[in-house]
Amino acid sequence: MFFMPYIFVDADACPVKDEVARVASRYSLQVYMVSNQGMRPSFGPHVRSIIVGAEFDAADHWIAQHINTGDIVITADIQLAARCLKKAAIALGPTGQSFTSENIGSALAMRELNAYLREAGEIKGYNPSFSKKDRSQFLQSLDLVIQRSLRESRP
Repeated sequence: MFFMPYIFVDADACPVKDEVARVASRYSLQVYMVSNQGMRPSFGPHVRSIIVGAEFDAADHWIAQHINTGDIVITADIQLAARCLKKAAIALGPTGQSFTSENIGSALAMRELNAYLREAGEIKGYNPSFSKKDRSQFLQSLDLVIQRSLRESRP
């Protein structure tokens, strides 16, 4: 049996929504753009917008409940990536970083350390700006992840 993965996007602050829609369309994959607030209505025929409640982490909870083995999640949220990996999904950050069972533990630890340092006033809480290089790396990583997922799902 041939399996076509779904792509779930943690969409509220995702800088690569258009890129996900474009690449998914090329492979005829269904995309779920999940957010707490409305977005522009259409990204294409394979994209469905899901608007969840305004509760904290509502989009994360929706994605974690609906994602399955072999599906792909696009998120910068390391905790959501970890939840999806536990369900044998594929997790990819918007800069093209692949979250795996081998690196998610250290990513979670760094997240906790940085949160502690920000609260203690030791570091400022800013993220570097999203660059053309990040976008290019993401597109390359997403294409590779989709190809691998499709290859592994064939009998």
